[in-house]
Amino acid sequence: MASVTIRSVKKRFGEVPILHGVDIDIPDGSFTVLVGPSGCGKSTLLRLIAGLEEINGGDILIGERRVNDLPPKQRDIAMVFQNYALYPHMTVRENMAFSLALAKADKATIEAKVGRAAEILALSPLLARYPRQLSGGQRQRVAMGRAIVRDPQVFLFDEPLSNLDAKLRVAMRSEIKELHQRLGTTSIYVTHDQIEAMTMGDQIVVMRDGRIEQTGDPLSLYDHPANQFVAGFIGSPAMNFLPGVLRTSGGQAHVELSDGTRLAAPRNAGGQDGQPVVYGTRPEHLMLAGAEGIPAQVAVLEPTGMDTFVACRHAGTELSAVFRERHAFAPGTVIHLQPDLQRAHLFDAATGQRLVA
Repeated sequence: MASVTIRSVKKRFGEVPILHGVDIDIPDGSFTVLVGPSGCGKSTLLRLIAGLEEINGGDILIGERRVNDLPPKQRDIAMVFQNYALYPHMTVRENMAFSLALAKADKATIEAKVGRAAEILALSPLLARYPRQLSGGQRQRVAMGRAIVRDPQVFLFDEPLSNLDAKLRVAMRSEIKELHQRLGTTSIYVTHDQIEAMTMGDQIVVMRDGRIEQTGDPLSLYDHPANQFVAGFIGSPAMNFLPGVLRTSGGQAHVELSDGTRLAAPRNAGGQDGQPVVYGTRPEHLMLAGAEGIPAQVAVLEPTGMDTFVACRHAGTELSAVFRERHAFAPGTVIHLQPDLQRAHLFDAATGQRLVA
């Protein structure tokens, strides 16, 4: 195992810059998730770590070794691709053993390592099958088994679950997380799915347009987003954003929304009187109120059994609420919603940065 250090890494394709000086510290044995919208540079960064793309600036270290100029086979990493990349003419056993055979490992070593990986991944009964005879989840496990047998210092996962159906994705998330807990190998996982990031990673790196927006553990990013982008990207359903103006004169600070509704400012929020702001509150942190709070017209009601999702509109702005109780609001009904002040956020309307006192 080894840590991975990324220092001021830059990448461009032709004249187009993709990464603008990225800095990340990935501790030894951690499961770090790179997450962000399509085109943010996360897969490019993974390919730079793997040595599949040439770096244009900065340094990448695996352990204490600078690997900028090393070919992939000398970096002691193993990569699991989105499309599995299995050889169709080889059996499961042959696919998993291929890298060891190339390295001229002896037969006993190959059998031992393939057998151990197959047992960990519940592939032992499938070793004689070909990829075409396997389900999507089984193929993904074979791809992971091929990585495990190499016993690398670092595992790299490039959106490995994107080709699976929703139910299988949930199951495979648990399998990959359990695998990491069992092996303890440093893992870097790329996804655009923030649910995968929240449930799998012990460190999340949120990227946008080739830059790092915030790094931290899942709950820190959820509870204390650095800016409006992170607040809107992390969490499902997404955080609600209401534009307004901060008023700090005349006693307690409050935010005046576009329709004149007044909301008490979130606890520990900063800002100056008259500053244009965005009030952020998560759907699950809204409570039903009397005549006070945010007047919202119900558009759609979605009962899931476990909770009730309500899509509303307030002064032309989309607003979502999630209640653990069951409700039967008719479309068009006006309800009043009160944010939890201890969990609400205030963002500067110009920069998007969270305002903290």
